[in-house]
Amino acid sequence: MAELSVDTTSIPGLLRVTLAVHGDNRGWFKEAYQQAKLREAGFPEFDIVQSNVSFNAERGVTRGIHAEPWDKYISLAHGRAFAAIVDLRPGPAFGRVETFELDPGSAIFVPRGCGNSYQTLTPDVVYTYLVNDHWSPEARYTLINAYDPALGIDWPIAEADAIRSQKDIDHPPLAAIAP
Repeated sequence: MAELSVDTTSIPGLLRVTLAVHGDNRGWFKEAYQQAKLREAGFPEFDIVQSNVSFNAERGVTRGIHAEPWDKYISLAHGRAFAAIVDLRPGPAFGRVETFELDPGSAIFVPRGCGNSYQTLTPDVVYTYLVNDHWSPEARYTLINAYDPALGIDWPIAEADAIRSQKDIDHPPLAAIAP
């Protein structure tokens, strides 16, 4: 069994979290977010105001890339997914990409201004995320196309086989975004 750990990445503020999953013949249990233990492991101050869940029935569902005006803590309750995070904030890391394979034993912390996206690798993926600001229709997002070749993301499922919304397909390339 893995122990809880919080690790930095090449994108400032983007964290990879390994969660302890305890299982037996009945199934498994994890503390998806335990503030005191995470802080002790190096997790930042994070004032949660909203919890969201996204269910994806099919393999190949691809969402994003969306940079929201809040921090986001992502973990899976079921299934596996590939996540791609792009730094869209002004500075030397602009356009930098980090990828992760997520399962119930892992999580990521995405700082505001970084674009996040994911692709389901199994059917019935339950993607959960905590945020530190409320969603509102006035929220300003930075959006880019997940399959922009300039990003160099090696998606496990090809664009032709991905299940995407028309809105996500219509997102502009990275070159159209001013840092």
